[in-house]
Amino acid sequence: MFSSCGGGSPAAPPAPPAPSGGNFLQDASLGISTLQGWYDQSTGLWQTTGWWNAANSITVLGIYSKLSGSSQYLPTISNTFNVNESGGFLNNYYDDEGWWALAWIEAYDVTGQTSYLNMAEQIFSDMTTGWDATTCGGGIWWNKTHTYKNAIANELFLSVAANLALRAPSGSQQYTTDLNWAQMEWNWFAQSGMINSQNLINDGLTINTTDPSSCQNNRETVWSYNQGVILGGLTALAKLTQNPSLLQKAQTIALAAIANLTDSNGILHDSCEPNCGADGVQFKGIFTRNLAVLNASLPNAQYDTFLQTNAGAIWNDDRGPNDQFGQVWSGPYITANAASQTSAIDTFLAAYPVSANAP
Repeated sequence: MFSSCGGGSPAAPPAPPAPSGGNFLQDASLGISTLQGWYDQSTGLWQTTGWWNAANSITVLGIYSKLSGSSQYLPTISNTFNVNESGGFLNNYYDDEGWWALAWIEAYDVTGQTSYLNMAEQIFSDMTTGWDATTCGGGIWWNKTHTYKNAIANELFLSVAANLALRAPSGSQQYTTDLNWAQMEWNWFAQSGMINSQNLINDGLTINTTDPSSCQNNRETVWSYNQGVILGGLTALAKLTQNPSLLQKAQTIALAAIANLTDSNGILHDSCEPNCGADGVQFKGIFTRNLAVLNASLPNAQYDTFLQTNAGAIWNDDRGPNDQFGQVWSGPYITANAASQTSAIDTFLAAYPVSANAP
């Protein structure tokens, strides 16, 4: 409530920034400017969010650089690499490693610097040590203490392997090795049971303690990012193998996710909202990023509408001060951090090619 002195009219609240009008690349640019306010030059990471989330922020900077033609953020990518390369971007979690491998593949694409691609290959080499054919018949573990076999680690394994093969010289040993891993991963994942009868992917597998080779879908949460990473992985594998059925499978998953994870206005949600913690706040942008990858190979008007609708909702309904973006895209804006900011930027960048090509 506003109070007034001497019976005058109450002061009007400041006017919000003007809507973008669908200029999603500009929206992304404004969002990145805010994101960089959290960047810590000394650590190469972003304050307010974690290690694996930072890999996604690097990926976003790479995509923005590619779409905009700007080199403004290449020093950030380089700094993060230089500050952290001594540790090889490895830790106890294979999914964390997968995010960093994808980040350096993106950095390689935008810069052509082979040091980035080499790092991605080294990370992937470590990920392969997580493969275990005894438990659940294959797939990699989520962590190096072998406590869980889940969707995200294996989807990332597929995507990294396929994307590395795409960038290796055709016919080379590296190409053959990466392609074989990608095919072996998908053959296992497709029959693992994690893709349920609704064509949605649950979180992971329950291991039968009396027969570890026997595993079942654990029926746990259908997270948006698990419906997303698989799209990028299958699209890359389809390019390698010229197998259109892989794109069709990706489309089936994508359409199921759009049908089941959106509200009546077509806005994407995760079930944890509005309190998704440090991890879940990142998930939806990963879905939109990978949907854009699929859409570039197998265009679908439904994807066009979905991406533009969600990007527009973020800008109009979930924007806070200084172009900060929260986790509930349908609004209202509550708060933001570097993870929610990156997720929103991902969506602007995914919507931009669609809007730029619209009649």
